[in-house]
Amino acid sequence: MQMNLYISGILYARLDLYESLVYIELLDPYTGLLKPSEPLTDQITAQLYTLSRISFQGLAERLRNAQTILDANPAVSEFTLPDGAIYQRKDEHHYIQRQIKFPLDLLTDNGRIIGARTPNRDSTSLLISEGYESLTLLPQWNALYPNTPYALAPVQTCRIPMRDGTKLAANLWLPQGITEPLPCVLVRTPYGRQDSAPAYYRFVQRGYAVVIQDVRGRNDSEGEWIPDHFETEDGSDTIDWIAAQNWCSGSVGMIGGSYLGYVQWAAAASENPHLKALISEVTAGSAFVDMPRHGGTFSSGTLAWAFAVSQKKMNDSLMVRDDWDQILAHRPLEEICEKALGYPVPFWTEWLSHPCDDAFWQRGDWYDRSVKRGGIHVPALIMSGWFDDNGMGTTQALDLTSDYPSGTRKVILGPWMHSGNANYDLHGIPMGQNAIRYDLDLQFFRWFEYWLKGRETGITETAPVEYFTIGEDKWKTAGNWPPENSEEYSLYPGGSQANTSNGNGILLESPGQYGSDSFLYDPKNPATHIIDMSENEIEVPEDYTEQELRPDYLCYTTPPLEQPLTITGDAYAELYLSSDAPDTDLMVRLTKVTPDGRSIKLADGMLDVKFRNGFDREIFLEPGKVEKVLIRTTKISACFAPGERLRLTITSSAVNFAFPNSNTKDGYNSTVTRTANNTIHHGTPYPSRIILRKEINA
Repeated sequence: MQMNLYISGILYARLDLYESLVYIELLDPYTGLLKPSEPLTDQITAQLYTLSRISFQGLAERLRNAQTILDANPAVSEFTLPDGAIYQRKDEHHYIQRQIKFPLDLLTDNGRIIGARTPNRDSTSLLISEGYESLTLLPQWNALYPNTPYALAPVQTCRIPMRDGTKLAANLWLPQGITEPLPCVLVRTPYGRQDSAPAYYRFVQRGYAVVIQDVRGRNDSEGEWIPDHFETEDGSDTIDWIAAQNWCSGSVGMIGGSYLGYVQWAAAASENPHLKALISEVTAGSAFVDMPRHGGTFSSGTLAWAFAVSQKKMNDSLMVRDDWDQILAHRPLEEICEKALGYPVPFWTEWLSHPCDDAFWQRGDWYDRSVKRGGIHVPALIMSGWFDDNGMGTTQALDLTSDYPSGTRKVILGPWMHSGNANYDLHGIPMGQNAIRYDLDLQFFRWFEYWLKGRETGITETAPVEYFTIGEDKWKTAGNWPPENSEEYSLYPGGSQANTSNGNGILLESPGQYGSDSFLYDPKNPATHIIDMSENEIEVPEDYTEQELRPDYLCYTTPPLEQPLTITGDAYAELYLSSDAPDTDLMVRLTKVTPDGRSIKLADGMLDVKFRNGFDREIFLEPGKVEKVLIRTTKISACFAPGERLRLTITSSAVNFAFPNSNTKDGYNSTVTRTANNTIHHGTPYPSRIILRKEINA
């Protein structure tokens, strides 16, 4: 069997797949030619996996076993291979792999396997037999780029000076054979500029200069490493330096996810005139809205990341531990790093010394800095997912760009985690057969071609917003976010809450008579936010049925729905709280309750209530006094089918998400704790509610 490997439409290899051997002609990016055929080695396998997310070890055997099954039954609906891979028929040309990250989906024609595809956050890898390219996106890639991809010139190492004299290390790649100035794709990273470089060769191959830079204090760059702190000024200085080089046309675009998304918005906050386009993937946001101080709490979920970047060079292995429970329980928090790692982490200590949103945090707050300067005006393609643990960063980006002129903003929101477009199923919960897309990188290149090169690619004529609705397994379009075909829809807690059995409280469409429900929150016995700390994914969907049996949960649930209900947008929990403690936290979750009683988390939000009037000041509770608290949750689009129910849960802790509040004025970092008797008031005159957006033409 012979197949060609394409990544973002570029031919990277030709493969001969035999029963036990794979021979490969691998692209040499510095010549633009395929190397002579050679056996696939472990080194090449590892190199290709990093680039393509396809595991070539055992690939020939997998394809052969799958073909044997299809030969026996060309229309089989589902099968499991000897290596454990689960495949499900999607349509006449596709079998998709379930229950795995980076699935290897099979392409078929008349029962014959003719290719395979694997998605990644910002690229798609395609294996295809010659003659079947028309069944893929390759014709669209070839229409966008009819010429042969460029070879890479030798890499150049640069030391880019910042305004304070600090020099940041960067690598520069240019395409061979182009003499005129080029637009530049800039990537700024704390994870090591060398490790990620091959993923960006495709931009050089398409006629861009590429600069990958280590941010201040990381890898080979000078200066002190304080996450988020210097990125507006350093980003702007870097862009100025690039624009002044004779190989640059003066136009710079930025791309990347998570921290690499954050640095884009930070640079855009400087209003640098050379920054012409952003491709923002799962971007991190402001400290008190996103991480590490989400809602004024202190995020325990970000501790794994903090460990990984605790030294000058990235070390993923520091995220993987079997003693997370003991580590998270240690106080004071200033000692956690030394206890777990054997050395202090200066930025962690610095974070802990700023309990409120002061000048330290505000320096890194790209959202607030942009608002004060009149907004951001850089054309932006924004991509995120419902279960992205930096999803609130994307929420801020959407808010900041909501009034962008037509064509200058494109939004893609899927049923994805922080790792992006990579799963059909999240923690065993199916998202749908259409959850994965193979065109994201094509959209990205069309975006840069238009905004950096001035080519008409049709990207500005496509729908401004594309989003996926869970439960409908459907991609939809809208003119803005939230969609214009949605309206505010409130549900109000009511009835009585026994605290001993989930679901006793009810959700009503109008406020009922006054009532109140109380629970006792003990920081020594906190509720659990269900994640795998070592996975470094904080917002995954999970089944909270057992957690909701705890006596420190309040659960309010609609009756079984008689008609489908689709909610799309941000949600807000507007709650009336009283407590006998001076401070406490509130964690709210929106869940879907299935007919068999499972409660699946869709969205959540958390707030340290002493920050209910702003993160810049602490206002403690007066015992027994009722206070209004507003909590914004993560985004969601989900359809509730007839027979399903919608549930609002309220509790005061979420271990793995946030360090438990001590219920004292010392908050999350106290060695002394107390219990809090927390009461939610509902009905007139305290109409607690969950504010949703309901699609009206769903």
